[in-house]
Amino acid sequence: MSINESTKTLHNRYAELESFRSPFLERARECSKLSIPSLIPPTDNVYNTDSGSLHVPWQSMAARCVNNLASKLMLTLLPPNMPFFRLVVTAGDNEQDPELKSEVDRGLAKIERTVIEHVSAAADRVVIHEALKHLIVGGNALLYLPDVSKNTMAAARCFHLSDYVIRRAPNGTCLEIIVKETVSYKSLPEKLQATLKDIALSSADTGQQSLSSQLRTVDLYTGITLNEKSKRWEIRQECGSSGVLVPGSAGTYPLEACPWIPMRFIRVDGEAYGRSYVEEYYGDIKSLDALYEALVEGSAAAAKVIFLINPNSTTRAEDLSEAPNLGFVAGNREDVNALQLEKYGDFRIAKEMVGELERRLAHAFILNSAVQRDGERVTAEEIRRMVEDLEAALGGVYSLMAVEFQMPYVKVRLKQLEGAGVLPALPEGVVKPAIITGVEALGRGNDKTRLQELGQFAQSLFGPEVFAKLINPTEYLRRLATSLGIDGGGLLVSEEELAEGSEQDMAMQMMNQLGPDAMKMMGNMSQNDPAAMAAAVNSIEMPPEAQEQQ
Repeated sequence: MSINESTKTLHNRYAELESFRSPFLERARECSKLSIPSLIPPTDNVYNTDSGSLHVPWQSMAARCVNNLASKLMLTLLPPNMPFFRLVVTAGDNEQDPELKSEVDRGLAKIERTVIEHVSAAADRVVIHEALKHLIVGGNALLYLPDVSKNTMAAARCFHLSDYVIRRAPNGTCLEIIVKETVSYKSLPEKLQATLKDIALSSADTGQQSLSSQLRTVDLYTGITLNEKSKRWEIRQECGSSGVLVPGSAGTYPLEACPWIPMRFIRVDGEAYGRSYVEEYYGDIKSLDALYEALVEGSAAAAKVIFLINPNSTTRAEDLSEAPNLGFVAGNREDVNALQLEKYGDFRIAKEMVGELERRLAHAFILNSAVQRDGERVTAEEIRRMVEDLEAALGGVYSLMAVEFQMPYVKVRLKQLEGAGVLPALPEGVVKPAIITGVEALGRGNDKTRLQELGQFAQSLFGPEVFAKLINPTEYLRRLATSLGIDGGGLLVSEEELAEGSEQDMAMQMMNQLGPDAMKMMGNMSQNDPAAMAAAVNSIEMPPEAQEQQ
């Protein structure tokens, strides 16, 4: 940031950056208008929007797609009852000692569960789900994670695109964020209230609003700026256009522990704001809405019943309208006809196009109706493969979410819980979090599927007995455990342990073949002359089963 920018008030700086946000906000409002109008309303003040001013779409398909995709992303990025990250050790001698490594892994797993418990207790998933809907429709959202060490009851917040402006470097790194909130004047500290009142009195002129109306609400600006020299985030808050600093609001955050997390759904190089998923399918959604409007209005017109009577006939319209059920009216049936639109063929074309657009949107937003095809026999394997293909199409979204949401979220919560004394301080540069959901889960899921297909194909081709001889069971289970995200260290038997167990089984089998007398004799021999006992065992002819195992 330049010297001139640093000396400006947050109000003036917000007004400057607001022009760069304008095209993205207008596009987001258009997408929201056809999907969920209340998500990004047409006015800047989203908290005082009149519901009567919101547009009512002619279809609910877009809203269903947004809610479904947000729920699926929520379950993928923050799965319930299991950690979405792992704490891994990047250096140390514990890799040489399996027992020490196992002990460290158990301790890190306990820390992971503690973080997940606090995430559930803080109700972060509710706010994140709201942010995901904003990302899908508007492409942008700002997540704020308050410090739990200072206020355990503070809840996370999601700021809409109309509430903040942002400046990024060409490579996408966030450099500056300014948030604008409208707060009650009485909720501010007393000293700040007195300062704002003095400023309002000094600037009040004849014909202006009364003092009480001016001080009913106040614009609160929060500025978060990256200091590239100190490698820290600087924050301060100001009230109103005069730039009155809020007492005690100035401070700094570590570079990787800033609680303000700007999120994007689709990254475009060189743009400070992201693009939305709805924007990419805006043409189909707009066409679907227009066709539904035509079908609904046409159906309403077709449902209206009107009778035409020949004006030169003796049949009277009054007699027909006043006649009771099973009554008699003098007239000729050829003189009365019902008015029909005769637009069945046109409505059928529109209905077929609506069905095609709905199928395309269902595939794009991973609806269940897109997974199961129409047919009498749809196998579970077919459904599973289609689900994997559809979820793999969002691999780019998962990658961006891991970098700009999951990793910053984990680092902030770890720092906050360490500051609160809930977690021990992790050594810098030794232990770091690694994301294991999202695109990582997709990669492991593909490995698991291929391993299962290999086992099924080999067994069907050679049979279970030949397959057991051709495959290395320990290595097969180790790779399968890795694909499931499970550490096989200490769980699976090593090659040395497996060989020792095989030798013991063969020795016991030979002892059973010799009988109790020979076993007793060899027991005495092993005490007196171990070498003679070993030679005697080697001279015994092994049974065919043991020879095959060897």
